[in-house]
Amino acid sequence: MPTDRHTDIFQSQRRRLAGLAYRMTGSVADTEDIVQDAWLRFARQDLQAIAQPPRWLGAVVTRLCLDHLKSARMRRESYVGAWLPEPLVQDDTPDAEQQWIVTEDVGIALILTLDRLSPEMRAAFLLRDAFDYDFEEIAAVVGRTAATCRQLVSRARRRLAGAEPAPSVTPEKALPIVTAFWQASRQGDMEGLLRLFAEEIEVHTDGGGKVTASINILRGRRRVAAFFTGIARKWPYPAVSGPRLCRINGAPGFVSVGPGGIVQTTALAIRDGRITAIWIMRNPDKLRHLSLEILAGLQTPDVRAGAPTSH
Repeated sequence: MPTDRHTDIFQSQRRRLAGLAYRMTGSVADTEDIVQDAWLRFARQDLQAIAQPPRWLGAVVTRLCLDHLKSARMRRESYVGAWLPEPLVQDDTPDAEQQWIVTEDVGIALILTLDRLSPEMRAAFLLRDAFDYDFEEIAAVVGRTAATCRQLVSRARRRLAGAEPAPSVTPEKALPIVTAFWQASRQGDMEGLLRLFAEEIEVHTDGGGKVTASINILRGRRRVAAFFTGIARKWPYPAVSGPRLCRINGAPGFVSVGPGGIVQTTALAIRDGRITAIWIMRNPDKLRHLSLEILAGLQTPDVRAGAPTSH
């Protein structure tokens, strides 16, 4: 039976473990399952036999993530269209898990770059750079030699070198840009969109084969502007309520809600006043963890009008 000390130790590490699992899997649901599994294993342990419980827990979560990624490999290889991590939406009263968005580096660009690494390379990098494990400890977790783990971390750092996050943008600076994007994209305003977009903008749309979404990643200012103006022509004004500005994986964005619930999340990377990337999540399976109760806590401006309101 777990003791109060088991509970206290685990709760003190829960957010850290959740941040590790999310960065390994990109999935909120899988993160919850992995953290719960780690707790069940920890609760059965004799604490006197564990020299450093936080590091023991980190190793267990990493192994569980590696096992999960191996079993999920076939599903990922057959995934339809662009893959994005499940969005983390920040509200005003977050619980421990929702605070990843504030306290952990879980930006979408970083998760996408991590996802291109092998599972072992991803694990070695996170344990070394985010959790300060030494190479002998990492070797015991991933089943490689310490020398190999050192090489894995070095290669991961080189691949991640170009994935620096966009500078943080305050809500006051983000609101006019998000508002202008919302209006120009709904009106099919090509010139308005071109003024907002950086030359090398990218658009990732994840529908998972479940709903309409662009299969390929769109790149380039004019191509992306043409994409949104084309949508405006085909669907002049989508039957969704006006979105509310929020933060999605730390980036400014909005959640669109229709009669049946949440339709999509849209996150923007903004640099020097221009939009450099747009990440649109439409896959209903990846929106399932979001609820209207969470959105009710978003005391954020109405993007259409720029006027304060609550959702």
